[in-house]
Amino acid sequence: MQLPRRTFLRLAAGAAALPPSWRIARAETYPSRPVRIIVGVPASGTLDLVARLIGQWLSERLGQQFVIENRPGAATNLGTDMVAHAPADGYTLLLTGSPNAINATLYDRNKLNFDYMRDIAPVASIERIPLVMAVNPTLPVKTVPEFISYAKANPTQINQGSGGIGSTGHVAGELFKMMVGITMAHVPYRGEAPALTDLLGGQVQIVFSTTGSAMAYVKAGSLRALAVTSEKRLDALPDVPPLADFVPGYEASAWGGIGAPSNTPVEIIDKLNKEINAGLADPKLKAQLADLGATVLAGSPADFGKFIAAETEKWGKVIRFAGLKAE
Repeated sequence: MQLPRRTFLRLAAGAAALPPSWRIARAETYPSRPVRIIVGVPASGTLDLVARLIGQWLSERLGQQFVIENRPGAATNLGTDMVAHAPADGYTLLLTGSPNAINATLYDRNKLNFDYMRDIAPVASIERIPLVMAVNPTLPVKTVPEFISYAKANPTQINQGSGGIGSTGHVAGELFKMMVGITMAHVPYRGEAPALTDLLGGQVQIVFSTTGSAMAYVKAGSLRALAVTSEKRLDALPDVPPLADFVPGYEASAWGGIGAPSNTPVEIIDKLNKEINAGLADPKLKAQLADLGATVLAGSPADFGKFIAAETEKWGKVIRFAGLKAE
């Protein structure tokens, strides 16, 4: 039976009006069951601790458990793959971070089952953590210019330790090498802790370490901090200058945020973003992040997307210049 045109138009208009109200209702009822935050690193690392702080905040704000699920492996690719192929309903989230932006170029995309930029939607940025350019105190340098001069005069004497090929500390060192024209042999470790252990022992001469990991050694005098990789001095290390003071334009940091499978409803993404930004404005949560050496990085999903794109492009250039390949 064919409906009269006026009746058809009235019904069509009513149907068109349903989706917005349905979307609003969906956002209002979300979450109605526990939510998983997948973390692609082992428990107790900085990214894991950030996830737990945000998970606790969201659990308290939204009345459902946000459960941290560690899925380490393949330099965070295992956990990212899991989220990329999860239902786009807001119940499986990703603690995304600088490793994802690095891996987008470091790994052959044909060997991955996902495309990070395509398959993970940005939800909310959380924090960024500057690195410390730390050297063994026996190295006869006390400033960045002295280090550069020493490295140029002794091109086979500088070994850079890092938490592994493609780690944030590794590419931070490669960026430094690229910008100042020096040679450093890279020595990868299975994590940042053993790299710092060998830096303390003199087996390597330099590590670009996360602030939280290096700070105690620097304050104790066991390591010498030549610079921080942020654009400004850090409150925690006020006497250590930014590397950009000597190498204009240099900046490197580890960072973290929340992502979701692409096509996750925008209303759910916006709701999560709003609650996370509220947490980042909370003095207690800000202090907890500061204890990790982090500064808050608030913004909209679009802001986070632009930040991710810029970081992916930046590290892509470094990786291609250095000819880095994943193990």
